[in-house]
Amino acid sequence: MTTTITTTRKTILTISKSRGAGGASRSNARSARRRAREFALQGVYAWLLRGDEGLKDAGDIDAHIRDSEDFSDADSGWYNTLLHGVLRDAPALRESFSPYIDRPLAELSPVEHGILLIGSYELANHIEVPYKVVINEAVELAKSFGGTDGFKFVNGVLDKLAADLRPLEVQAASRR
Repeated sequence: MTTTITTTRKTILTISKSRGAGGASRSNARSARRRAREFALQGVYAWLLRGDEGLKDAGDIDAHIRDSEDFSDADSGWYNTLLHGVLRDAPALRESFSPYIDRPLAELSPVEHGILLIGSYELANHIEVPYKVVINEAVELAKSFGGTDGFKFVNGVLDKLAADLRPLEVQAASRR
């Protein structure tokens, strides 16, 4: 699989579609929620590269992402919730996961930073999504878009954050 990271207006973050069994493209196999997370990551990534200064670029980024060829495959409501929630709450989200990162925030790759913001947002604000699902989805984003071992870092940080934000859910899962 090929991952491309550029900052041109046309492509922010893309993933090549590989053909699987039966000739279906990988994008068709991914759920609408996963596609929404992928598009939200593209938006957060663009926002981080632009300097992550408030919401002034949110409209432009959102419009650009929605113009993407495969956006209709995504759950647009979930995408909107994630993108705008992360951009609005970024300072508090960073504060929540910062104790669990092993380097200064400025040294995080923008992809890992964006994934941690999205995962933190879901853990903190959407208890209807099981914490294991949040972590798994974040790990899958890191495997698709991040560096070689970025998924391990994301998993470790969000696992510790989940224990803080959702202690009863984590304890109940560990007893099973």
